[in-house]
Amino acid sequence: MTDLEDIDPEGLEIPAELPLLPVRDIVVFPYMVLPLFVGRERSIAAIEAALAGDRMLLLATQKVLEVEEPSPAEIHRMGTVGLIMRMLKLPDGRIKILVQGMGKARITGYRQLEPYFQVAVTPVPDEPATEIDIETEALIRNVTEQVERIVGFGKSMAPDILVLLENIKEPGRLADMIISNLGLKAEVSQEVLETIDPVARLRRVNEILATELSVLTVQHHIQTTARSEIDKSQREYVLREQMKTIKRELGEEDDRDQELAELKKAIEAAAMPDKVAKEALKQLGRLERMHQDSSESSITRTYLDWMVELPWSVATDDKLDLKAAKAVLDEDHYGLERVKERILEYLAVCKLKGAMKGPILCLLGPPGVGKTSLGRSIARAVGRNFVRVALGGMRDEAEIRGHRRTYVGAMPGRIVQSLKGAGSNNPLFMLDEIDKLGSDFRGDPASALLEVLDPEQNNAFTDHYLGVPFDLSKVMFITTCNQIDTIPGPLRDRMEVIPLSSYTLDEKVQIARRYLLPKQLEEHGIGPQYLTLSDAVLALVATRYTREAGVRNLEREVAHICRKVARDVAEGRDRCHRVTPQNLAGYLGVPRFLDETDAMRQDEAGTATGLAWTPVGGDLIRIESTLMPGKGQLTLTGQLGDVMKESAQAAYTCVRSRGDELNISARAFAEQDIHIHVPAGAIPKDGPSAGVTMAVAIASVHTGRPVRRDVAMTGEITLRGHVLPVGGIKEKVLAAKRAGMSAVILPRANEKDLADVPKKVRNDIEFVFADSLNDVFAAAFRH
Repeated sequence: MTDLEDIDPEGLEIPAELPLLPVRDIVVFPYMVLPLFVGRERSIAAIEAALAGDRMLLLATQKVLEVEEPSPAEIHRMGTVGLIMRMLKLPDGRIKILVQGMGKARITGYRQLEPYFQVAVTPVPDEPATEIDIETEALIRNVTEQVERIVGFGKSMAPDILVLLENIKEPGRLADMIISNLGLKAEVSQEVLETIDPVARLRRVNEILATELSVLTVQHHIQTTARSEIDKSQREYVLREQMKTIKRELGEEDDRDQELAELKKAIEAAAMPDKVAKEALKQLGRLERMHQDSSESSITRTYLDWMVELPWSVATDDKLDLKAAKAVLDEDHYGLERVKERILEYLAVCKLKGAMKGPILCLLGPPGVGKTSLGRSIARAVGRNFVRVALGGMRDEAEIRGHRRTYVGAMPGRIVQSLKGAGSNNPLFMLDEIDKLGSDFRGDPASALLEVLDPEQNNAFTDHYLGVPFDLSKVMFITTCNQIDTIPGPLRDRMEVIPLSSYTLDEKVQIARRYLLPKQLEEHGIGPQYLTLSDAVLALVATRYTREAGVRNLEREVAHICRKVARDVAEGRDRCHRVTPQNLAGYLGVPRFLDETDAMRQDEAGTATGLAWTPVGGDLIRIESTLMPGKGQLTLTGQLGDVMKESAQAAYTCVRSRGDELNISARAFAEQDIHIHVPAGAIPKDGPSAGVTMAVAIASVHTGRPVRRDVAMTGEITLRGHVLPVGGIKEKVLAAKRAGMSAVILPRANEKDLADVPKKVRNDIEFVFADSLNDVFAAAFRH
C-alpha cells in the first residue's frame, strides 16, 4: 500500500485538465471517501497519470453499466474531482485506490483519448450559501428526522451517519452526504449531483427519502403480518394438541386418529410389495407428525390415497378356453385372421405354462380398419379389463412418467392413472396413435415409453410421483399406428408389428351386413322390418360413395340411409324401405366416385395406370404424357418428389436407349419435347414405384400404341430395363380390385407377396410378373 495522505485536499486547486476515470454503478460526491477497484487498461493508465502529477482525476459515471470500454458520448459530463489518498497494486493486475471527492466539475472537452481520457474541466462550485431561513431550517430538520426513521427500520447505512448529519448545517453538503449513503440507483444519484442549487438539491433528497420511507413502512407491515400469522399457527397447534390430550383422557374418539388408523389398515390390505409397503408406512408416519391443516399434510394424504388405490396385487383370471376366445373374436370382427391367430397363440401358451409375460403388439394399418375396436374385442376374449390412452399430440414426458411431488398440482402419469381406473394389474392396455407422439422442451414421451414397453425392464416401472416401482410385466400392451416410419427405432424394436391392410370389397360388404347395419338400425331406433339392403346395394355404396381403406365412411353412408328411413317412420309412413341400385341415389345423392375403368372410356396412347401405397391404403395413379415440337427436353409436373423425378428421368433414358426395338427414330427424341404429368397436382407424390408406369407412358406416346385401360402396374425400373421389386403389394392389389382392374403387372420378385392377398382377389385379377421392360410392354399395350 502506497500512502499518499501527506497532501491537504482543502488547499488544492482544480487544474484545467485532468485524467478521466469512468466509474460504473456508483456516483461519487464531494467530501466522499471510498475505495475503488480498477482493472480496465485505460483506467489504470489514468491513475498512473494522476499519480505522476498532482494525484487528482475526474470521477464520472458512465451511462450504460454493461459497456466495457465506454466512448465519450457514453459518459456523463458532470462528475466529481477526486484526490487519490492511497494506492495498492493487487496480484491479479488490478489497482485498489482510496479517493476523496473534492468538488464538482463539468467536462468541457476531450483533449486525449489514448492511452487514457484527458479532459478539460470547469469547476462547478455550489451556489453561495445565504442565511438559512425558516423554510430551509425546517427542510434540514425534516430530512434529518427521515434519515433517523429509515435507520430505525434497519436500513443499512454508515454507523456514524446520524452523528455526522447533526454537525452539518450546509444544505448542499447535507444533501450530498445523505444521498451518497442511501445506495440508490446511479441515475437518481446523478440527477442529484447535477442539481447546482443547494436548497433545491436538499428538497429533491427530501422527496427521495419520503419514497424510501414509504417502501420501508409497507415492507415492515408485511413482515409484521407474516410473523403474527406464524405465531397464530403455533398457538393453534398448541391448543389442538391440548384438545387431543383432553379428548384422550375423556375417552372420546379423535376423527384424525381414526382416519389414520383406517389408512394404515388400507395399506396392509393392499398387499403391496415389501419395498412399497415400507415407503407407504414411512409416509404415514410423517403424516401423523404433521399438522392436519398444513399444505404438506394434504400432499402426503393424496399420495397415500394413490398408493392404497392402485391394484398392487389385484389381477383378473385369463379365459383360457381357446374356442370361446375365437368365437368372441369372430363375433366382433370379420377377417383379421393374423391378429386373431396371434392372440390365440398367447392363450395357448398361458394354458400350457400357466403364466407368461404380456405381449407387446403394434397394430399397423390405415384409418378405419378396426385397430382400436379390435383391442376391446381382444380384452373381452381374454377376459381382461380394457384401458386406452390416446398418445396423439402428447409432448410432455411427465404425461407418461408423472410429475415429482415437489411440484404444485403434481399427479401420476397416464400409465399409473389408467391402471388405477382398470382396477387390476394385468389389463389390456391400448396405447393409441403411438406414431403421433411429439417432443419439445418438456421432454420426449417416446423415450419414456422405452421402459414401459420393454419386457425386461417394465417389471420395475417407476413413476416420478409414486417414487416406487410398479410391475407392468403382466400387462398386455397393444399399440396402434398408421405408419411405422415416424416411430423412433428403439421404440419400434420393442414391439411386435402386425400389419392390418385395407379391406376388400367383399369384406366391406360382410362387415356392413354383420356389424354396421344392425348397429345403425339400433342407434336410429328403427327395426329391421323398416329397411332392406341387398349386398349389391352395399357394394355400390362402398365403391361409388366411399373411397377408403377402412369402413368409417361406409358406416356414415349407412347411417345416412337409416336417417332417411327414421324420418319417414317418425312422420307416420309405416312401410318397409327397399333400397335398390336404381333408387340408391334418392337416399345418398349423386355418386361421388366413378369406376376407374369407366373414367377412361377407351384405351389411349400416352396414358398409363400405376399403383401407389399411401398411409391410408393403396391407390391408383394416372400418368399422362404428350409430345410437342422442341429439342428433346423432359418436363415433369404434378408436384412430384425427388425420387419420382429421378424415376421419370431413368424411364425416359431407358426408353430412348431402346428406340430401335420400339421403332422410334432418334430424330423423334431430338426434335420433340415430352411432358409427363401426374394429375391431382395439389397432392405431393414421391417414391420409386411409378418407374415402369412412366416408361410405358413414354413408349406409348412415342409409338402411338394405346395402353390397356384395365391394366394397372407397379415396379421400379433400372437404366438397363430391369424391373425391381417394391413394397405395399397387398394394398396396391386391393386398390386395383376396388377400381375394377382386370390385370396387374408386378415385378417377378414380388410374386411371393401375393400370399398375403385374399384368395378371392387373386382369382378375380390376372397377374403378370415382369423381369424386364419388354415383359411390361407386352402386357400393357393393346395388341
